[in-house]
Amino acid sequence: MDYRERMKELRTALNENGYRYYVLDAPTMSDYEYDLLNRELEELEAAHPEEITPDSPTQRIGGKTLQGFSPYTHEVPLESLQDVFNAEEVSDFCRRMAESLGSGAVYSLEPKVDGLSVALEYRDGVFVRGGTRGDGRVGEDVTENLKTVRSIPMTLPEKLPRLIVRGEVYMARSVFEEINARRELQGKPLMANPRNAAAGSLRQLDSKIAAERKLDIQVFNLQLAEGRTFSNHAETLEYLKSQRFKVIPHKTLSTPGAVQSEIERINDERQDYPFDIDGAVVKVNSLSDREKLGSTAKFPKWAVAFKYPPEKKPSTVTDIVVQVGRTGVLTPRAVLTPVRLAGTTVTSATLHNQDYIAEKDIRVGDTVIVQKAGEIIPEIVEVDLARRPEGTRPYFLPEKCPVCGAPVVRDEDGAALRCTGAECPAQLLRNLTHFASRDAMDIDGCGPAVVQQLVESGLIRNAADLYSLHEQDVAQLDRMGAKSAENLIAAIGRSKANDLSKLLYGLGIRQVGEKAAKVLSSHFKTLDALCAADEAELTEINDVGAVTAREIVEYLAQPQSRDLIARLRAAGVNMESTAELVDERFAGMTFVLTGTLTRFDRKGATSLIEERGGKAATSVSKRTTYVVAGEAAGSKLKRAEELGIPVLTEDDFAALLE
Repeated sequence: MDYRERMKELRTALNENGYRYYVLDAPTMSDYEYDLLNRELEELEAAHPEEITPDSPTQRIGGKTLQGFSPYTHEVPLESLQDVFNAEEVSDFCRRMAESLGSGAVYSLEPKVDGLSVALEYRDGVFVRGGTRGDGRVGEDVTENLKTVRSIPMTLPEKLPRLIVRGEVYMARSVFEEINARRELQGKPLMANPRNAAAGSLRQLDSKIAAERKLDIQVFNLQLAEGRTFSNHAETLEYLKSQRFKVIPHKTLSTPGAVQSEIERINDERQDYPFDIDGAVVKVNSLSDREKLGSTAKFPKWAVAFKYPPEKKPSTVTDIVVQVGRTGVLTPRAVLTPVRLAGTTVTSATLHNQDYIAEKDIRVGDTVIVQKAGEIIPEIVEVDLARRPEGTRPYFLPEKCPVCGAPVVRDEDGAALRCTGAECPAQLLRNLTHFASRDAMDIDGCGPAVVQQLVESGLIRNAADLYSLHEQDVAQLDRMGAKSAENLIAAIGRSKANDLSKLLYGLGIRQVGEKAAKVLSSHFKTLDALCAADEAELTEINDVGAVTAREIVEYLAQPQSRDLIARLRAAGVNMESTAELVDERFAGMTFVLTGTLTRFDRKGATSLIEERGGKAATSVSKRTTYVVAGEAAGSKLKRAEELGIPVLTEDDFAALLE
């Protein structure tokens, strides 16, 4: 077969399966088969790049890093809707429509997706660009990121000269929970809610990140269709469905009573949708009637958005339990008598931290009012003090970790309490992932997924256990095999020779990052010498403050920490500094890097400074020795000029290094 025909055949098969998988939820081939065909297409496109077409599934992967987003002017404004909050206001809207249009007014009703509104533009059936709503008239061009949304068709069956549709990009709740679980494991801040996660993902300057976030869309309006005419909204949605868009569920209704009943039904079943909703949208169905009604300065007169109030119900706190998260934070949860809220049965609510408990004075035995924050997370709104039983006592979080018994400390910059145990089972996945990471012990092939398998299979219980693994044990893990196991064991073996600084960073001592680990390694030379140091000696070191010194001493004094270090030592892990300073010409100097560097990357330049005994800071002060300014340097350069700090070009900096 001619390669052009084969490429066309592959595109057709892959796009068809993509449509069935992401829109219809009924794929026609396995993931393995899809990956094989996609690989074949990638190889053909690499050999014949002139044959790559816009509808190729390979163009969705996200590979462009943008400098910023260009403005996107909406030819048809993306109007916002007037909110209504109760049945009476819905009835008033229907009454106004009946008076303006006659008693035969017909309505279309759909759930209001809590996401980010966008416009998608097609020319001759090909997706050409898309933008966010912005102020309704001008948004941001996010075309490259929209291409990564698999449920958005790149080409349409009917090749209209121009077609513009409006939809809501969202992150499914299941995807949101999966990403947050992964971020928690990696020690990264958690995303607040699916809506913010979707908005942040769609506005990523790196489209690869947007592609990883698995965004989805519900299309709910036809903005413009050259060469086509329609009589009503429901007809346009059915047409869009025929063009392979994922279209919002909708119903056509003819009476105010039916409208109200449908609003209530959507509310009752809102948890059944894969996306979050914050209301229901009521629209006049007839397009000619919409044109007749027109719009105010702010809203169309032919539609309203009913906003669901958070449902509140009483429950009883039967117990308060403490969970230890993967980052060591102690999170109290109230165990509640079961109560039905927003379509689900709630049996517990997070109490966040000690300050939250004290502020609301929540006690075991209290009757409390519960609602779902953001319609997702159960929370206690208030305590019904009139129904408080006699003999209840204020609740205080434990002083020792309920999992491992190690002391608990309060974060310096917040209300969180954190376990200090180096071998706490609750923190095992996070600690091991950090230990094996590139900037720590740099064990190639030992990422979060492999660590999780090693823990769940019982092969490791702490970082030292990594060094007693055998190839035959590792080879039994999912997706490993003999060669991968051999490579992993070899990488673990190589890590034994790492510099002390990488071990110090890998231990996960609070306040000790890569830079502090290098300073400590260079100063003390051996881990034994560091263990013998007290807070006073540590604070004499440049870049080690009182808080960091206390964290180091407390960590190294813990029995769990001493046990882990002893096991690592027995496994043959190096505990001495192997790095030598190139020279000390930058000793006592502080550099600030600003702007876009073209000769050096930021991390590499920082390493060069530190290797010569200097310090790289992030802000300019009177103690700054030099500011190295690249292209488009901003406020830091201005601050340096105000303070009279010498400013170096990259060439000047290179000369200093030489």
